[in-house]
Amino acid sequence: MTPEDRPPLVTTYQRLAPVTVPILAILTALVVAGGAVVAAGSNPLEAYWALIDGAFGSWDRLATTVGRATPFIGTALAMAFAYKAGLFNIGAEGQILAGALAAAWVGTWSWLQGWPGPVLIVVVLASGTFGGFVWGLIPGVLKARTGAHEVITTIMMNFIMALAAAWLVNSLNPVILRDTEVSVARTRPLPAGARLPELVSGTKLHLGLFLMLALVGLTAWVLEKTTFGFEVRAVGTNPEAARYAGMSVNRTIIAAMAISGAMAGLAGAGQVSGAEGHLSPGIFVNVGFDAIAIALLARANAYGIVPAALLWGALLSGAPLMQQRAGMSTDLVRIIEAAILVFIAGDVIIRYLFRIRTPEGTDGP
Repeated sequence: MTPEDRPPLVTTYQRLAPVTVPILAILTALVVAGGAVVAAGSNPLEAYWALIDGAFGSWDRLATTVGRATPFIGTALAMAFAYKAGLFNIGAEGQILAGALAAAWVGTWSWLQGWPGPVLIVVVLASGTFGGFVWGLIPGVLKARTGAHEVITTIMMNFIMALAAAWLVNSLNPVILRDTEVSVARTRPLPAGARLPELVSGTKLHLGLFLMLALVGLTAWVLEKTTFGFEVRAVGTNPEAARYAGMSVNRTIIAAMAISGAMAGLAGAGQVSGAEGHLSPGIFVNVGFDAIAIALLARANAYGIVPAALLWGALLSGAPLMQQRAGMSTDLVRIIEAAILVFIAGDVIIRYLFRIRTPEGTDGP
């Protein structure tokens, strides 16, 4: 190949931008957070090394990191699927809780206890998926039929589900789902036959990891290889053009929101069946909102969600050791996450700082 035949370097940068921009956003966020570490009188290199060691320093730590990342994969996929349809689903926090609540309730039905373990697991996971499906379907119908913005309706439904779940789990008069044999507020434990097996003993890494990875492949296939996936992307890109082409925009919106909720519900059911064995208030706090950041970091790419979720899992599982060794508050992790989100959401900043041209061939501001 002669020099004249080689593609221009700028074109190569443009082609790699979907990968390089998130990576540069992460590195820039670490530099910004490092400034906070220095301001606090600590060594940023020591803090970051402790963070890495806490996340990946042993097999058990690695398993903990992957276990923390597992629910993020499902919830971020839910966000990404909605994004593809042009919808900003803020409701993963409520949808994952709806799935977990349904799984915790169905899994303790007395008449199911004699069923074979694999069948019982399927029933529990299916019930959680259905719970999330319903909680995603409602804002989808409201969006399609009344024009109610999904951001508003999903936020409101997060509050409804959080308060309803807290009441159902805490209530002692009458007892609804609460386990009365322990002093803490939680649902009755799932029987052993309804539990997903642990992959690494003593950690929260369970078989649901492979379920989430299978969901990644299925989501990518549906979006890229099926007629329905094409309709989802068409509606997300230009709903008026999709309507002119004969597609049912309202039907696609409803389906996309319902499927998005089902994915989050499955992630919640997987955690109840796998890592926890019960539902207690607070176990999903910020999971849904973190999923928004993960989906943005992955650019709503199904395969990109896996490393992005792993990064979030590493930050959370490595934070305690960082606090112990470097004396830094675990709030530093939230600073890093927030900085990543800022640079990803405003990727024009990254393009300007690192001189990455936009697809139109113009520089940033």
